[in-house]
Amino acid sequence: MGITFEETKLKGAYLLKPERFEDARGFLSRSFSAREFEARGLNPCVAECNISFSKSKHTVRGMHFQHSPHAQAKLVRCTRGAVFDAIIDLRPESETFRQWIGEELTAENRHLLYVPEGFAHGFQTLVDDAELFYQISTTYTPGSEGGVRWNDPAFGIEWPEREVVIINERDRTYPDFRG
Repeated sequence: MGITFEETKLKGAYLLKPERFEDARGFLSRSFSAREFEARGLNPCVAECNISFSKSKHTVRGMHFQHSPHAQAKLVRCTRGAVFDAIIDLRPESETFRQWIGEELTAENRHLLYVPEGFAHGFQTLVDDAELFYQISTTYTPGSEGGVRWNDPAFGIEWPEREVVIINERDRTYPDFRG
């Protein structure tokens, strides 16, 4: 029993697919192993865990990050419902700088997305009552947060739904990216 790590087109970002041990009772899956993360050069630290719940379909949260030296790696899983989870590589030295990917994370597929430090992260809910669980490598540091606008043309994220039902003022009004 282990985890299948699929590197995405963004350097250092992975889609994780837990392998199942099934029997008559149901199944058991490993969703995290510090040893397996370290073997791939991924940050295995977990300093905080957060839950994000959104009541309405087509809610957008993001695109958020923390500035260095408080940058965060995240391991994200949808525990209820379904979301389109998007990340952007904001590391200027990276060969995938300014590129994005999106993955559908659902309670049913149980996939996880590993988001390295230096990435912006956000999501759009695909159903009502969606919930995400995050494992985060460093604690939230007020004053270190940052973000880019969810629909900034510098990135061109192709969200599944253009109609956004709910988005907060901060996420809606981030200025155009100038990196």
